[in-house]
Amino acid sequence: MLIAKPSSPQPSPQGERELAATRLSRAEAKFRRPLSPRGERRSEGVLALTPQDVYINLMEACAPGCDEFDAHVAASILAISTADAGGLEQPGTAAAGLSARQFGTLVAEFFPKAAASRLFDWSETVERAVEEACLLELLERCTTAREPFELLLAAMVARRAQRPNHLWQDLGLNNRGELSQLMTRHFKPLALRNTGDMKWKKFLYRIICAEEGFSLCTAPSCAECDDFESCFGDETGESLLARARRATGAGEAAPPA
Repeated sequence: MLIAKPSSPQPSPQGERELAATRLSRAEAKFRRPLSPRGERRSEGVLALTPQDVYINLMEACAPGCDEFDAHVAASILAISTADAGGLEQPGTAAAGLSARQFGTLVAEFFPKAAASRLFDWSETVERAVEEACLLELLERCTTAREPFELLLAAMVARRAQRPNHLWQDLGLNNRGELSQLMTRHFKPLALRNTGDMKWKKFLYRIICAEEGFSLCTAPSCAECDDFESCFGDETGESLLARARRATGAGEAAPPA
């Protein structure tokens, strides 16, 4: 078993990895995943790890030769979704926008060596409100190559866009630049249309409203709008994964088993 390093104000990446491994080992030592009468997995068996722990464990179990950026995106979304799942009273995979089948496909492609079934609870299906379904349809229609991962990503982005922060934050990414890279790579038709570098969440819903015949605002043009910063201002802030790490104290020793 790996032993976590003592607490420090700024733990090293190696120290974080050791801490995550220690938490996982101790949780697994007392892990018993109960089954319901129908054989479905219950949430009681899910390991209690921080979002940062989840991210580290997934990234250290990446499939050989997988795309590093795409793996980072997938791990970030899954990790930050675990932070919301409890408050939303949803399984972790549903908070990420994935059904059990979709989650299995994603894990098989990027993280086949991860104990993913013990990191997440899942639901067989994902229910979507009309607004989210419209966004999902737009993203699926505007993928770069309609590859399987892009369709999974569309489902995750549509679900995470329902959260209240900047979209890059609710995807667990480090900054807005990573979201722009994601959009350019996997949703190129949409990226090419965002010529004014509008905030991505605003931009996506602006397209949906235009297609449905609605108007988001009454200003004759963006240049004349009094609320210009709302759509085009800076999207600075702290990564939600970094915030979760700071809130829990990344350097804390793992709780006793």
